[in-house]
Amino acid sequence: MDYKPIRVIISGGGTGGHIFPAVSIANKLKQLCPQTEILFVGAEGKMEMEKVPAEGYKIVGLPIAGVQRRLSMKNLMNNLSVPFRVLESVAHARRIVKEFKPDVVVGVGGYASAPLLWAATGMKIPAVIQEQNGFAGLTNKILGSRVQSICVAYEGMDKFFPADKIVMSGNPIREVLSQPATAQQKADGLEFFGLDAACKHIFVVGGSLGSGTLNHAMQHWIQDGCPDGEGVEIIWQCGKYYKKEIDAFMQAHSEVKGIRHYDFIGRMDLAYAVADVVISRSGASTVSELCAMGKATVFVPSPNVAEDHQTHNAMALVRKNAAMLVKDNEAIDDLLPTALGLLHSPDKVKQLEKNAEAMALRNAAQVICDEIYKLV
Repeated sequence: MDYKPIRVIISGGGTGGHIFPAVSIANKLKQLCPQTEILFVGAEGKMEMEKVPAEGYKIVGLPIAGVQRRLSMKNLMNNLSVPFRVLESVAHARRIVKEFKPDVVVGVGGYASAPLLWAATGMKIPAVIQEQNGFAGLTNKILGSRVQSICVAYEGMDKFFPADKIVMSGNPIREVLSQPATAQQKADGLEFFGLDAACKHIFVVGGSLGSGTLNHAMQHWIQDGCPDGEGVEIIWQCGKYYKKEIDAFMQAHSEVKGIRHYDFIGRMDLAYAVADVVISRSGASTVSELCAMGKATVFVPSPNVAEDHQTHNAMALVRKNAAMLVKDNEAIDDLLPTALGLLHSPDKVKQLEKNAEAMALRNAAQVICDEIYKLV
């Protein structure tokens, strides 16, 4: 394929699960042709307005806001303003398209992508959307009939989109997390975290902001005397919102050894490398990374996401014996016993690792970029 210079707008965001794939697509486009011009469009005040410039790309914000599902006066006032913000954002998006003159637009989900892709497709600009989850988001479902290509990461997405537009691409993931760890990477990880090579290791990760459920499950297990935890060390990313609370808790339980807690871990590659078992939420990018790295995982899907899509993501693996699942409302009592039971069953660990890696789609960014060039 001739990877000539093109002009691309990539729109979406709101969470890391939308932003990281968007940046991966942009990086691949630049790798294929450094002269390609890329503009990001996001939502004013959301994390993409900070994260995208940090990756070296220009971003423009729209005054769009999402509908809040929780009932409160503040949320009610927000919801009443949403239709007006949508109209304003679509008008702003049209101006952006006229000024930038893209050859193609790409939507990665999140309400920020709706006005831009609605405006662009109305102006006859070809469009691709990427759906990261096993249950399509509202924005992408609305846009599905207007775009030319829909890149997905899970089977059975013809429930949501026209089958003739679907391309199985997988989710673009960070390069450093795209292959199983080598023995050297594991050794580096043990040294980096100060771990004992003679122990088995669990990595508990609730996302960059942390997970109250996973943290409470850890606290409950520690208070219970860490049953079945002999010969086990744990890396625990508790999240910045919970750091003070967990610091105080661990200080009160200073007799407990072998647990290293952090608000945020920058070297996720090393944390995954040393983990014999991972405990994690099941956001789309995380699931894709865990498959690519071939990790045995116990998922605890977050119940606080639209359409319960984290459960759909996790179940895609559970049905193929590539992961285990503990429900959020059962995690306090069941999560650590389930993970430790798995840790002490090496044959089961190997089976999950093998099956998870078999589900990995490592070439996602390239496949999506090829779809972009086909449209151009």
